[in-house]
Amino acid sequence: MHIKSVALDAEQDPPTPTTAERDLVRAMAEKLPRPVRFLTVGGLGLLTDIGIFTLIQLFVVDPLLARLLSLAVATLVTWRLNRAVTFDDSGRAQDREAMRYVAVTAAAQGTSYAVFAVLALTIFAAVPQIAIVVGAAAGALISYNGHRLFAFAPTKPATLVPERSGRFQ
Repeated sequence: MHIKSVALDAEQDPPTPTTAERDLVRAMAEKLPRPVRFLTVGGLGLLTDIGIFTLIQLFVVDPLLARLLSLAVATLVTWRLNRAVTFDDSGRAQDREAMRYVAVTAAAQGTSYAVFAVLALTIFAAVPQIAIVVGAAAGALISYNGHRLFAFAPTKPATLVPERSGRFQ
């Protein structure tokens, strides 16, 4: 009987963090300045990007295609981490916030990808991972400011607009 219960326990999903555990992680992260948190998340995203790129490139010879796939995975990782520890709650629904994140990320990752493509096809063709790092650095400034000022920016309180008659709506 004891062996069977152990086997059932092993099949259960791992426990998810409680709200208190998530709040503790957030509180610890908030002790660091926002740019440090952003760079840390970006570093984890970069490691994800390089790791996935290197794995994909074992099977896919074209570095441009491999980078598109690795960049997509890294973007998901950084969105969730930035939302959790870097930026405050925007007050928007996650789907609206995600669309804003996609808009900023498209500009930042587009810059990153363009720099990568030029370098990976020329001077860093032998080691395209270096081109990933250089491209990521190029996109980081766009990314940070876009996320800070647009994607995760807090919603603004409603303002009163006078009607033509002079009354407020």
